[in-house]
Amino acid sequence: MKILVACEESQRVTIEFRKLGHEAFSCDLEFCSGGHPEWHIWADVLPLLNGKANFRTCDGQKHYIDKWDLIVGFPPCTYLSKAGSCVLYRGGKIDAERFEKGQGARDFFLAIWNADCDKIAIENPVPMKVFELPEPSQVIEPFYFGEPVTKKTYLWLKGLPFVCPTCVVEPTYTFETYPLFKNSFGKYRQKNRSKTFWGVAKAMALSWGDET
Repeated sequence: MKILVACEESQRVTIEFRKLGHEAFSCDLEFCSGGHPEWHIWADVLPLLNGKANFRTCDGQKHYIDKWDLIVGFPPCTYLSKAGSCVLYRGGKIDAERFEKGQGARDFFLAIWNADCDKIAIENPVPMKVFELPEPSQVIEPFYFGEPVTKKTYLWLKGLPFVCPTCVVEPTYTFETYPLFKNSFGKYRQKNRSKTFWGVAKAMALSWGDET
């Protein structure tokens, strides 16, 4: 399959699909940290979503995609996540600037969701109801996939099956207390916390990689 993994600089999902033999590309406004620039599109993903697109990967190679077989999206959640509701509502009123940014984030989410592709998956944390996103299809936790962490995450699925749990373990950490994130500071904190758990990435590839 030809797969676009939108908003993924870590390349974790891309790598897992590549292991299964798929032609997967990560795309992000940041350079990739996954070690495979030959699979990374360092650009805005919007012009690529509906296919019929020329692009270059970071190794300088030219590519053309008529239509994607699968799009997996990880759109930014800063202004959509329920965790940010305390910032959106200040003194009983909605912060207008924050709300406008949230609407922009919603529009970006919907651009991925409404792309010309038969199989689409979007991952995001629990969103605020005020932005009226579509109803999610599935709720997953990292501890369903061998990661001893609780972090409730939603999946929106179109033309795809649920992600099957692969290794359910006892959660011993919350997302906030997990050492990998608790000890992450500075400008890389948000990037580190947004990376897909390897167990989840592998399960996505296993669950959707056989879909033809």
